[in-house]
Order: sequence, then structure tokens, then C-alpha cells
Amino acid sequence: MNPPQIHEYPQWYKGYINLVEGNVLSVLETQAEAFADFVNSHADKADYAYAPGKWTIKEMFGHIIDTERIMVFRLTCFARGEKAAIPGFDEDEYVKNAHFKDRSLQSLCEEFVALRKSTMFLLNSLNEDELNRRGTANANEISVRALVFILAGHVMHHQNVIVERYL
Repeated sequence: MNPPQIHEYPQWYKGYINLVEGNVLSVLETQAEAFADFVNSHADKADYAYAPGKWTIKEMFGHIIDTERIMVFRLTCFARGEKAAIPGFDEDEYVKNAHFKDRSLQSLCEEFVALRKSTMFLLNSLNEDELNRRGTANANEISVRALVFILAGHVMHHQNVIVERYL
């Protein structure tokens, strides 16, 4: 799958998209276990936040899971031809209301792996026409293809944040 063109997505997603190198479907497939293993290897820091008001690693992982669900919902809608605009979401409010701190890191790892495996069934079923379809989310037009790349880049971005600020 070719990367999305600059006109296929809002510019704030460029940083995520540019992190993805090679076959995006292979990257996504590999991330399922690799990212969970990476986070689990730092279980001793699961409840650590690098500054007041910042998320813990468990909260960040929960955010990644929530975001994947939302982005996959969006790309499903648009791939199926949905014309209605989809609202945005407030990531801080989602984390605040999700009680990720109360969950085990292992349960978050298992959920991410299961979610990503489910996502892969959908992504592997999409054809070129579906990947090129667009819709409106958070008042911005975006393509299905861009959302696929954002899924991979979002995880990569947060892994980089963990390495830079939490370890």
C-alpha cells in the first residue's frame, strides 16, 4: 500500500505518517506483539508519569487502545461509504474516564494484541477503491489509506515518547 498523499489528511497527522517505513500492513502486524512486549518489558514503570498531569504508561497504553478503536471505526465508516461527518474526541477526557490505572498492564497488553489482530482482518480485506475513499472526522476530510498509516505511526510515536520520557 502506498503512503497517503499530503492532500489526504490534516497536516497534524504528518508526523505519525512519516514515521512509517516499508509495508504498512507488515508494520501493523508486527506491532501487535512487539509493542505489547515492549511495554510489558517495562512493567516496573507502568504506573509512572514523567511529570505531574502527564499520563502513566498504563494510561498511555489505554489511550493507544482507545485511539485504535476510534480510528478503525472511522476507516470502517469511510470504507463503507459513510457520508455523515464523525465527531472528534477529547483524548484527555477518555483517559480520565477509563480508569486504566486500575487495570493490570498484562490485561492492556492482551487487549491491544487482540484488538490489533481484529484490525488486521479488516485492513487485509480492503481493496484499492476502499482505501481511496474519504470521509469527514473531527471536521476534517481524511482518507481510509491515511487512517491506516496513522494507526501504525501513532503507536510508533508513543513508543518514542516512552523511550524519551519514561525510561
